[in-house]
Amino acid sequence: MKKLLFTMAALAAFGLAQAQEETATSGFAKNDVFVSGSLGFRSQKTGDEKINNFNVTPRVGYFVSDNIAVGAQLGFNSGKNTYNANGTMVEVKSTGFEAGAFARYYGTPGRAFSFFGQLSASYNTTKNESQGSESKVNGFSVGLAPGISYFVSDHIAFETTFGILNYSSSKPDANGAESTDTFNLNLNLSNVAFGIIYKF
Repeated sequence: MKKLLFTMAALAAFGLAQAQEETATSGFAKNDVFVSGSLGFRSQKTGDEKINNFNVTPRVGYFVSDNIAVGAQLGFNSGKNTYNANGTMVEVKSTGFEAGAFARYYGTPGRAFSFFGQLSASYNTTKNESQGSESKVNGFSVGLAPGISYFVSDHIAFETTFGILNYSSSKPDANGAESTDTFNLNLNLSNVAFGIIYKF
């Protein structure tokens, strides 16, 4: 009797799961458009020393096929750092802009839950101002990162990217300045980013 009840319960659960999967409209498909982005603010104070940073990065994507999405992103960041340099308080203001593109491959785009891989490239420029002087740094970066997407409704999904394989290069806009090239491989959970997607 117990075996019969267990079998009936398992069949009922399987049938319910199949019915939900067949009637679900969550997930991505060809010609879908989505918007996402990130917003951040940081404030830190130690005595008279202060650090304030703000950044915003809107992103838009389009599915050229059931599994592949391409898109573009813009970024803006602003910061102010006040610190003590040998008894003199120094204030450094920074303003940065970023423009980039990305491509994603989704493993199971038609389902509510899917893994994806993202390849991205971007150009960035930052201007620093301090004590009447000004300097600029220009650079670019290329990165590859895995991620997870999960729809909580027909139009809204949460996403997470973790770890990154990244190459970046930056160079001050000054005569004789050398560029700084960085290669980074980070596969642990210290580099995790969360986001929200809205699908049209």
